[in-house]
Amino acid sequence: MHNNSKSDSYAAAGVDITAGYKAVELMKEHIARTLTGGALSDIGGFGGLFELDLTGINKPVLVSGTDGVGTKLKMAFLMDKHDTVGIDCVAMCVNDIICCGAKPLFFLDYVAVGKNVPERVAQIVSGVAEGCVQSGASLIGGETAEMPGFYPVDEYDLAGFSVGVVDKDKVLNNKTVKAGDVIIALPSSGVHSNGFSLVRKVFDVENADIKSPVAELGGKSIGETLLTPTRIYVKPMLALFEEVTVKAVSHITGGGFYENIPRSIPKGFGAKIDKASLRILPIFDLIAKTGNIPERDMFNTFNMGVGMSIVVAKEDADKALSVLKANGEDAYIIGEIIESDEGVVIC
Repeated sequence: MHNNSKSDSYAAAGVDITAGYKAVELMKEHIARTLTGGALSDIGGFGGLFELDLTGINKPVLVSGTDGVGTKLKMAFLMDKHDTVGIDCVAMCVNDIICCGAKPLFFLDYVAVGKNVPERVAQIVSGVAEGCVQSGASLIGGETAEMPGFYPVDEYDLAGFSVGVVDKDKVLNNKTVKAGDVIIALPSSGVHSNGFSLVRKVFDVENADIKSPVAELGGKSIGETLLTPTRIYVKPMLALFEEVTVKAVSHITGGGFYENIPRSIPKGFGAKIDKASLRILPIFDLIAKTGNIPERDMFNTFNMGVGMSIVVAKEDADKALSVLKANGEDAYIIGEIIESDEGVVIC
């Protein structure tokens, strides 16, 4: 705490410098959980330092990813629950990085608030720290910006970025993708962090009862279900890379199947998805039913229960499933690669 740092004039304008210092003190214990051997700096400096361990890496390539939580934050405000959206923030970045075959090294967050309530900021950062622990990334820095008049006093925005490393020779290369390759799904935990503008409209969350149990959701409330944090796939994917030749990986985010899966497949090939094999979660059925959303729009907006798709050779499929299951993933086959210019075919 900087005892001699206090500006009455700034405080009168709505910015409490000392609240920022208190928030940093409260979040330190969460940050400490994330620190790996490469982290060199403590929180509160002007830059986060990280020492690269390049053992076994001949041609290091840095891979970065950045994202925010989006309007899912509105659910956190309505539920007054702020300790899980940080997991979403980390997940949206590190799940992208892993699609290149890279191991996340560190993460930095940015929290912009209407009013700095140190305890709430610490809750937010506790979620970020949990996401970092799940992905093996160090939380080496961040920024909290108090912006009165820009954000309402009870609202905030949350974003961040991560940097990972991969040997150039091990960057995923989809040039070996061919017809007959198998597509494996890693299950999602729910809506994750995409499509919430539509979700909020469908359920009219600002005016509806989102805290009461819903039978279709197994007794959970709409609010609780929608706040379920995004799953982080880093550790099981890193284990898979060690055991199996992975040809392509897609993180299923905004744009759903139709936008994301083709991004990892070379031209001239498409993904044929067996709809009957998909383990579509109840929340997606409820969204479609309540909002009268056409099936194609659902698959073009949401992950539909598939957080990540993986392409491997047919002869490697059983081993890939075994490795993933040994690392906590209930992975399963959802389709195959075909010669096509249509991108994704769901049938």
